[in-house]
Amino acid sequence: MLLAIDMGNSNIEFGLLKEGKTVFSERIKTDLEKTATEYAVLLHTILEIRGVEDAEIDGAIISSVVPPLTAPLKQAVKIVTGITPLIVGPGVKTGLKVKVGDPKEVGADLIVGSVAGMQLYGAPLIIIDMGTATTAVVVDRENCFLGGAVIPGAVVSLNALSNSASKLPMIDIAAPKKVINGGTVEAMQSGLVYGQASLLDGMIAKMKKEMGYDMKVVATGGLAKLIVPYCESKIILDNDLMLEGLDIIYNMNK
Repeated sequence: MLLAIDMGNSNIEFGLLKEGKTVFSERIKTDLEKTATEYAVLLHTILEIRGVEDAEIDGAIISSVVPPLTAPLKQAVKIVTGITPLIVGPGVKTGLKVKVGDPKEVGADLIVGSVAGMQLYGAPLIIIDMGTATTAVVVDRENCFLGGAVIPGAVVSLNALSNSASKLPMIDIAAPKKVINGGTVEAMQSGLVYGQASLLDGMIAKMKKEMGYDMKVVATGGLAKLIVPYCESKIILDNDLMLEGLDIIYNMNK
């Protein structure tokens, strides 16, 4: 089985895949203060809870956008499984042609999501990942990664509102029954959910217009399931897209 790890700024997703299918996935909070040993304990505990023996894992891969934690997490995997994980980065085969000024500036998460989208759904397509930031990137007809847009995520927007306006509370991100609301909580929820959905619809339309042809749209990330159902655009929701991309890249590089 393959241990696939997607490390973002807010959460780290640990996934176990067998023959390309996700067996399970778990998320923990990204913590810059934790050591390799502490992450090893967490990883071992997750596997133990899920009834997986360390020896059942025969491969590992990490995608990270948090450089200070890449080495500790790599060491944690080595401690638990005895395997040195593959790190997604320069020199790793992906099958994706990156057409941007400096390919090294492209986050590993954007590459992984693009590879998964391209392989599973076919190009051209737009890949949306909704986490701390919401990213929307394009892979064109020639399987070229062209870049895209970075948008403040729903949680970032909520934190900014609550921290900047003393009368606006922290709330749960959930869709109210109506777009127009008199109550503060419902009005904020409307802005967050329907506002983010409308923002995505607008970005998708502008990207398609700029490219000059229609494209499939795939969305993933922790917040996607809360926002995408309220979009008017046709969007494929794939919660396991990053893990599937890591599995594809790992097999390319075995």
